[in-house]
Amino acid sequence: MHPMLNIAVRAARNAGKIIANSFEEQDKIETEQKGGNDFVTNIDREAEFAIINTIRKSYPDHCIIGEESGEHKGENPDYVWIVDPLDGTTNFIKGIPHFCVSIALRVKGKLDQAVIYDPMRAELFTASRGAGAQLNDYRIRCSKAKDIDVTVLATGFPHKCKHHLDAYLGMFKDFFIEASDIRRSGSAALDLAYVAAGRVDGFWEIGLKPWDTAAGQLMVKEAGGLITDFVGGPNQDKSGNIIAGNSKVTRAMVKTIRPHLTEALAK
Repeated sequence: MHPMLNIAVRAARNAGKIIANSFEEQDKIETEQKGGNDFVTNIDREAEFAIINTIRKSYPDHCIIGEESGEHKGENPDYVWIVDPLDGTTNFIKGIPHFCVSIALRVKGKLDQAVIYDPMRAELFTASRGAGAQLNDYRIRCSKAKDIDVTVLATGFPHKCKHHLDAYLGMFKDFFIEASDIRRSGSAALDLAYVAAGRVDGFWEIGLKPWDTAAGQLMVKEAGGLITDFVGGPNQDKSGNIIAGNSKVTRAMVKTIRPHLTEALAK
C-alpha cells in the first residue's frame, strides 16, 4: 500500500471508530442546521479533527480542506487532502446505518489517493492513481452494463439546489422509464464507491462539493469507469454536477440528461 494511502486509511478508521461508537448512543449526538436541508453534528467535527490530526502527524506541511473546518494551509501546496468526515449526516442523525468517511489526496492538482470507509459494514474502499481500486483489499471493477435498460442507477435529490428541481425531475422521469431501477441512498461518496464496485451501474447528481466526490472520482476511474459533468466534459468539480459509470453507461446518461439542461446546468 502506498505510504500516503496507508495514512489515509488510518485516518478514516480513526474517524470511523468515533462515528460507529456515537451511532450506538444517539442521545449524545448534538445537531445543528447549517442551511436548508444541511446538517452538522458534534460527531462530524470530532471525526474531522481525528482525520486532520492523523494526517498532520505524518505530513505536517500538507494542505487540508475539510467540509466542516475549511482550509488548513500548509507549506507544501502540491499536496492537498480533501476530507468529508461523515458523508450521509442526515442518515446518521436519523439512525439509518448508511454513511461513510471520505478522504482524497490531490498531488500537483491530480487525484492520487482515495479512501471511502463505511464503518457500519466495515467496508474499506481504496484507490491509488495507476494502481486500481479495492474493497477490503480485493480488486473491484465497474459493471459491464452496455445499455441503460439493464442498469440500476443511483442518484441524490437536489435539496440544496431546488431551483434545478424541474430539470432534475425531467432527468429522473426519463431514467425511471429507461433504466431497470433507481436508488437514492443519501451518501454520494458511497454511491460512487458502489459504482466502482459494480453494485450500481451509474450515478448522477446536481450541486455536489469537492469533498463529496473527490475520493469517489478516483475510485471510479481506477475501477475502469468514466466521470463527466452533465455535458460529457471534465468540469464536474467546478459545476458540482456529476455523472459516473462505465464508459458506455456514462455516455448514454449524458445523452438522456442533455434535453433537460438549463443554461446554468450546462456550464
